[in-house]
Parts: sequence; structure tokens; C-alpha cells
Amino acid sequence: MIELIISLISGAVGGNVAGGLMKNLSLGTLGNTVAGVVGGGLGGKILGMLGAGGMAEMAGDAAGSMDIGAIVGQVASGGVGGGVLLAVVGMVKKMMAK
Repeated sequence: MIELIISLISGAVGGNVAGGLMKNLSLGTLGNTVAGVVGGGLGGKILGMLGAGGMAEMAGDAAGSMDIGAIVGQVASGGVGGGVLLAVVGMVKKMMAK
């Protein structure tokens, strides 16, 4: 559960960072945040499906505590997922406006 929360928060940050860097694709603060949260959740799920999501279990702790590598992986996947989804939605929105 904590992995999902980390992915969603880092996705929101990633979406807003991407919106700030790509002004022409920005959806506004709320739109960037929503796209980032969705993209962060998807990015975390995709990472899990690729086999990197079970890092907490591989750490060997029965309580499921996460090591720093697992946290960094979740932050990276969430942030990148949020940024990528924002870029895709921004491009689609820009094309639809033409």
C-alpha cells in the first residue's frame, strides 16, 4: 500500500514538473496534478508487472519494510509515469484544439 502512495505522490510532482518544463503541453496546475497522479499510479503498476515492484519482499523482512532502493525505484517510476502521461495528454489536447 505504501508503494502505491509513494507512486501517486511522486507522479503528482512529476506531472507538475513536466508541465513547468513543457509550457506548451501544460494542463494547468490541477490538470498537471491529476494527470501526474494517474500516470504515477500506472508507472508504479508497470514497474511491478516488470518484476521490480516486489523489492520489499526481496529485502527479506517479513514485515515488508522497504529499503532505500525500493523507495527510489517507486519515486522514479511514479515521477516518470506522471511526466509521460502529462506529455501524452497535453499532445492529444493540443491536436484536438486544431
